[in-house]
Amino acid sequence: MTLLNGLTRMSGATGGSGETLAIRGGRPLRGRVDVKGAKNLVTKAMVAALLGETPSILRDVPGISDVAVVRSLLEVHGVRVTDGDEEGTFHLDPSDVESAHMEEIDAHAGASRIPILFCGPLLHRLGQAFIPDLGGCRIGDRPIDFHLDALRKFGAAVEKLPSGIRLSAPSGLRGANIHLPYPSVGATEQVLLTAVRAEGVTELRNAAIEPEIMDLIAVLQKMGAIISYEPNRVILIEGVDRLFGYEHRAVFDRNEAASWASAALATDGEIFVGGARQPEMLTFLNVLRKVGGDFEIREDGILFRRGGDLKPVTVETDVHPGFMTDWQQPLIVALTQAHGESVVHETVYENRFGFTSALVKMGADIVVHPHGLQDGPRRVPRRNLEQAAVITGPTPLVGADITVPDLRGGYSHVIAALTATGASTVHNVGIISRGYEKFFSKLTALGADFDVLD
Repeated sequence: MTLLNGLTRMSGATGGSGETLAIRGGRPLRGRVDVKGAKNLVTKAMVAALLGETPSILRDVPGISDVAVVRSLLEVHGVRVTDGDEEGTFHLDPSDVESAHMEEIDAHAGASRIPILFCGPLLHRLGQAFIPDLGGCRIGDRPIDFHLDALRKFGAAVEKLPSGIRLSAPSGLRGANIHLPYPSVGATEQVLLTAVRAEGVTELRNAAIEPEIMDLIAVLQKMGAIISYEPNRVILIEGVDRLFGYEHRAVFDRNEAASWASAALATDGEIFVGGARQPEMLTFLNVLRKVGGDFEIREDGILFRRGGDLKPVTVETDVHPGFMTDWQQPLIVALTQAHGESVVHETVYENRFGFTSALVKMGADIVVHPHGLQDGPRRVPRRNLEQAAVITGPTPLVGADITVPDLRGGYSHVIAALTATGASTVHNVGIISRGYEKFFSKLTALGADFDVLD
């Protein structure tokens, strides 16, 4: 069985459009789902295989469209990717890495933003790299300036073309002192993937420290990298001459686990998430408990359900160890059923509440403040781009005709439709395949009542 079978009945590799669901809501979701490796680690670990002189083995790879995109891009560059005997295992052999035509890269990249992370490894292997215009979810401006500025400091020459960006390193790459203006996950990954083979020492300040970053560091250390983490978001990387393949089991997808937890709250169901672990979800579990949720930590996963009436909360999204921005969208669906006024401050992306208009159409009482709320105490520093959503509940949700806007918002729309009474039609659900493996199968296992219309 190949990993792409995990995309059953989903749209193509880009996951950008596709099926319409007819959903009959009002039924609690009950049962078990299992999560594999985190999308935010697996795709980066696949790119890291480019740096090795010997093959790598990556386990717990989810069958999602972002993985399919990265696999295609690796294969375009000469990496041989084969499925292992165990489902969700990739063997990645970079022995024959070569340049790819920009047309091929553009054709395989689709809507993914992953190509930017190929730059460092390809500059080391080939002395050049090309990235097309970047896609991804439309949740706000996600500039690549952090990436390009870091690559320039390593010594890369950057040439912007109408079709994308061409990079070269005629004199090789050298270690650098880099201070990120914001602890960006993507920029931190860029620096790690570039610095491990750069000559000399790289000091990265204001780095992201998400569990997926720590897991990527573990992957690179297995390959022979020398990386140390110091207090106050400082990472030191001593460049080495050679790296080798790794064997690694990816950290679980805490975003998917939190999504199913919120689904259990919203539908008043009970969902066991196999593979979920407590340490990586500590912040989410605290908020879930404040909302009135209940959970049981077990050896092989976490059971989520309501612990009574849902209560209002105030949440501020932030970089790790704060409350993840990817967690707020599914949680807001549950907060429509809480008794009182909840406030969600979004400080990471500037346009991540667009999905709430569909919830309002379904009967939710949600008011979005496009410039945030200035009143009241805050723990997370305010940012110019932030927004706030005020959710007043409980409000009964009713079925509606809605269109999925992005990955997490799309998942939230489906859960809202399953929470609502009556029938809903949800369009463009193919985009959900970017981050949720076997999504339809999991919904069926939980007792969801739906049909795929196209």
